Amino acid sequence: MTFRNFPMVPRVVFGCGSFNQLGEIIAPKRVNNNSPFIFLVDDVFQSSPFAERIPLEHRDKIIFINADTEPKTSQVDELRDGIKQEFDELPSGIIGIGGGTLMDLAKAVAIMLANPGSSVDYQGWDLVKNPAVYHVGIPTISGTGAEVSRTTVLTGPEKKLGINSDYTPFDQVVLDPDLCAGVPVNQWFYTGMDCYIHCIESLTGTYLNAFSQSYGEKSLDLCNDVFCNGTLPEEESREKLMMASWHGGMSIAYSQVGVAHAMSYGLSYLLGTRHGVGNCIVFDHLEEFYPEGVKQFKEMVDRHGVEIPGGLCADLNDAEFDTMINVSMGMVPLWENALGKDWKQVITPRKLRNMYEKM
Repeated sequence: MTFRNFPMVPRVVFGCGSFNQLGEIIAPKRVNNNSPFIFLVDDVFQSSPFAERIPLEHRDKIIFINADTEPKTSQVDELRDGIKQEFDELPSGIIGIGGGTLMDLAKAVAIMLANPGSSVDYQGWDLVKNPAVYHVGIPTISGTGAEVSRTTVLTGPEKKLGINSDYTPFDQVVLDPDLCAGVPVNQWFYTGMDCYIHCIESLTGTYLNAFSQSYGEKSLDLCNDVFCNGTLPEEESREKLMMASWHGGMSIAYSQVGVAHAMSYGLSYLLGTRHGVGNCIVFDHLEEFYPEGVKQFKEMVDRHGVEIPGGLCADLNDAEFDTMINVSMGMVPLWENALGKDWKQVITPRKLRNMYEKM
């Protein structure tokens, strides 16, 4: 048997205020004064004091990005082309600051600066040939696990699928819980539930092994501390959720996610539903597959007074349902993890449509 030799993030700094060390951390990676660091930053910070803390030097540049929509292959290609046109040398590094969208964009742009063609060409497993330029992830919300994963999920013209490769993981991650202060409750909950759902899908999947189980169980414990214990101080809650996200991302490195993610990809591709929200919408209807996990999820929804959107699929036509179903059924490893090699005996297009109609 051949075992996968997965890469991990080689360097990580954790702690409240650790963002202040960013300039010191990246300085040794500067190729020369003409080779800039490009900061891809969520535009919610554009007019905030935080933007002034970003350590710009020489020709460094901030590109503010609206994260209201999921990252697209066309967006990655445009960012890569714009950077190449503006600068006569490759950047010293790409630094993503924000949520999962910014993490995925930073990883994808770093890859595409070093590889020819379109990012569409690399949607899949182990298609990237050249190492990415140096890239750093700095999450400002916790839950997606994008800061630690070997994938960057992109919506392309024909599918929503990650660039899964050994060159995708960040070279450096800065985990500063202070950066997550002030996140709106709904967004905090939806993104945190992405982590919780990762754990449920990983821990109940057919791909489960001791590696993924050890990380998944710890992540789930931390999620329970955060979402089921209303007595945690806010700072401790931020710290624990940030580490839950890290461990949740690690839990699927050697396993996979499952039904909720496979179906939410369909929602996202057709309707543009944000990843965390989509997972919650789907998971709310998955008692058949994850009875205990869904029961606890509903209790957490009630506890935090969060509303799970409904009626998204009420007015879809047959062609639109077929598009969602085809995208979802294309996520073969996810279905195999959830239900085994014979998953198509359980999940048919008709069954998927019936499930989507409830959403």
